Amino acid sequence: MALVTAATVRIHGPAAGYVPERLDGFLGSGFFIAPSWVLTCAHVAMQGGGREVDVVYEAQPGAGETSVKGTVVAALPDNAPAAVAASWPAPDLALVKLGRPVDHPCVYVTERPTAFFGGEEVRFAGWTAVDGRLQRLSGRLQVQGTVGEWSDEQIRLGGDTVPPGASGGPTVDMARGEVIGVVKSRSRDGLGGTSIGIEQLRSLPVPPAMATAESDDDYQAVFHAHDRYHADHHANSSGTKQTWADVQSRLGAGAGRVLSPQQRTVLLGRLAELPPPVSTPGLLDLLARLPDMYPVEGYALPRAWRDGLGALYEARDGQSAVELILRYCMSAIVAERPYVAPGTGEAEKDLWEWVKSVADDRLPRQFRNDLSFQWGTSRHRTDREQRRAAPAYGERPREGERSHVLLVLEPRSWEPDSFDWRLGVARFNGEVRPVAMDSGGTAFHALQERLAAPLAEAFRRCDEPDSPAMLQVALAQSMLGLDVDNWRMGPGEPPLGSLRPVVVRCSDLPVPTEAEADETKARWQRTWSGAMRAHVVDCADELWVSVPSEDELRALAYDTVPVLCRHAVRPDAEGAAALARVVRGGFRIALLRRRGPQPPDVVCGEFHRRVFDTVGEAGTADQLPRRIHELRQGVRAERPETYWSDGLALLYDDPRHPLPGTGQLLEAP
Repeated sequence: MALVTAATVRIHGPAAGYVPERLDGFLGSGFFIAPSWVLTCAHVAMQGGGREVDVVYEAQPGAGETSVKGTVVAALPDNAPAAVAASWPAPDLALVKLGRPVDHPCVYVTERPTAFFGGEEVRFAGWTAVDGRLQRLSGRLQVQGTVGEWSDEQIRLGGDTVPPGASGGPTVDMARGEVIGVVKSRSRDGLGGTSIGIEQLRSLPVPPAMATAESDDDYQAVFHAHDRYHADHHANSSGTKQTWADVQSRLGAGAGRVLSPQQRTVLLGRLAELPPPVSTPGLLDLLARLPDMYPVEGYALPRAWRDGLGALYEARDGQSAVELILRYCMSAIVAERPYVAPGTGEAEKDLWEWVKSVADDRLPRQFRNDLSFQWGTSRHRTDREQRRAAPAYGERPREGERSHVLLVLEPRSWEPDSFDWRLGVARFNGEVRPVAMDSGGTAFHALQERLAAPLAEAFRRCDEPDSPAMLQVALAQSMLGLDVDNWRMGPGEPPLGSLRPVVVRCSDLPVPTEAEADETKARWQRTWSGAMRAHVVDCADELWVSVPSEDELRALAYDTVPVLCRHAVRPDAEGAAALARVVRGGFRIALLRRRGPQPPDVVCGEFHRRVFDTVGEAGTADQLPRRIHELRQGVRAERPETYWSDGLALLYDDPRHPLPGTGQLLEAP
């Protein structure tokens, strides 16, 4: 606890000068997670409504307090109103970056999700006001379970009093000697409270484009700095102070494990010298290829090399544990890079030397020879272009055959303007991995805000660098005109449709006959294998016409993409019926013009020409979502040649992969 309290800080509102007893500016606690980085609660750091704070700390015991300016660079969630600081929704975390370099100690943070934490006793540290003065405090608590789910999950703690001001302080696993969470709240009677697991930081925003430097991604920057800090302090042979690895070793935290605390510290430091994984899907693929690994499930999917190492702790017992770790390290050495820094080659060599040293000491000759061969064949990969041309793990999926995000919106007929929803990551084989759900009803006006965090997590699970995954939204026939592509996931955020392909699907189709199902699949297959042709079905000679009957629609060529020029902008029952008729006519791909001038004398010639060209240029169905995405980007970038497409929606409903039933897209227990 001496190491913990030494890194625990106070958070104050910004002031012209620091006054140690200034109680009125005291906001709460926090702790140094990495050099120049402080972790605290969002409701603490954002209490004043701004992002500037003062961080008060001691460089070492007895050295006297120092105040340094800091800026909140990330808050989770980032759109909660400051007026409700006391009830800031989980995960309620904030990263504060110091305005100048200072000397200070840092805590050691677990590399495992809290779900893997098996101890019962935890300690906490922080600051509170006692008799008009601010004083340090600590206490003992007992883990009592969790409350909430997914990003709302909190660790329930009981036992000691959690006084005001402790929010933002560290929660410590006393059995293993590592910080596992951040104190969030105190119970109404003051006994116990809740804590947020450190792994919730994995939901920090992912850079929208391929990173070119470590600093492009706050998550990677913080934890690389954290692991390098502890590796450097452990390697400092002239130092006399105990390190976290020293204390963990005395606790027996490494007993029965493959690596001692000292070995783990060195390994994490060397992994932190490498550029990070290119994406979460890439890291998951790498882990899945290791022998005897359980599938990595749950909310806290790994994002950094240290996270992947933590996931290895859940491996089966069939493979030698030390072999598994060394295989993982070799995969990290030869993995595709988002960028290559000047020191990357040396970092790969240093990690290889560590792997070789452990293998020479503990493993048979054949395994050592396999590692040496793998190292030798990896040396030609020296830049990003070579690595992206020949990925070290797996092959990049073909367009149209990669994972996508599936959102199912179900209107509650007994509760107008309210929806149940289910969200998951759908793979091309039809498997859907659940992410989040709500069966209690969400008001339509609150959908975008409620879905912001779950969608961000779902996107992280399947986005590839420079290639955002598609969002498919399943809607009832009467709702196919809903402009989900224009949703914004936060204040000032661009529309979803300009960030990634967004398409709609039909969730309430009647069960087709065998002949109808065969015909629908044949139509779909034709649009995938040959050039498509657009056909406007509700507008002729600049005049509104009724959509043909289902039989007439079925008579159209299989390579036809129906286009609704007039009906989709109509909010009445006939407009909805027109969309439904196209779907029931056997078409699972269609274009809908939802917005635009509606008077009957409007000239549509330009729209018709452009949409014909767009479908023809896309060629096959798998390219059409990306083409519509490019048009939406053009509208947002104010390129006049794309304005004709404003409000254009794409129905894209693959009959080969039907929507899962209600029981197939639920949260895992």
